Amino acid sequence: MIALKKGGDSMYLKRKIDEYLLEWKEKEEKLAESKQELFNLRFQNAINQLENPKRIGDVKKTIARILTIIHERELQGSAM
Repeated sequence: MIALKKGGDSMYLKRKIDEYLLEWKEKEEKLAESKQELFNLRFQNAINQLENPKRIGDVKKTIARILTIIHERELQGSAM
């Protein structure tokens, strides 16, 4: 949620929107990286070259956390 200062400072609002969008892009990039890593780990596991099988669970949890944050933000946006 983006709060406005009294007086309608447009530069403040623009900066907050830019920060929010940057944060959103970072989450999307991290999600894509994590999904690619999970794919690679599963492939390594299939050909018995995976050194740390626990890493698959860790990456799955990271993906779930990112998706949860994205979903919460979508819900906050629709509640406005």
